[in-house]
Amino acid sequence: MSFKIDKKFLKSSFYICDLKLCTLRLHNNSKFPWIILIPKRKSKTEISELNSKDQILLMKEIVYISKLIKKLFKISKLNVEKIGNIVPQLHIHIIARFKKDASWPLSVWVIKGKSYDEKLADSLIEKIRLYVKKKR
Repeated sequence: MSFKIDKKFLKSSFYICDLKLCTLRLHNNSKFPWIILIPKRKSKTEISELNSKDQILLMKEIVYISKLIKKLFKISKLNVEKIGNIVPQLHIHIIARFKKDASWPLSVWVIKGKSYDEKLADSLIEKIRLYVKKKR
C-alpha cells in the first residue's frame, strides 16, 4: 500500500507541489495564506513516528516554507501547528497572520473560513510553485 492523502485534505485544499518529503497543499480558506505540509509516509500520525532522517527533513521543509510565506506576504506573525485532532494523518499547518486579519489575535479556528475564488487560488498556487522552482 502506497502513501495516500486523507480525503478531507483532498476536499479542503489544493495541490501545490511536492518537496522531497512533503506534499504541499493550499488550504481552501482565503482569509489566510495557509499551507499544509503532508509527509509522504503512510500510516504516520505523529512526528515521533518518522525516522530520524525524515524528522530532520521535515524540520527543514517547515523552515523553508515558513521563509517562503514570510517572503511572499508581509506578515505580522507566522503560526506553525501540528494538531491532527480532526484529520489524524501527519500534517503541519503554516499560516500567515496579519494584525488586521479576521481573527487576530485569536486562533484561525475561531472564525468560519471563506473559500477561494478559483482565479485567486490558481494565482497563489502558481506564485508558490514559481518560488519553489527558483529555490531548487
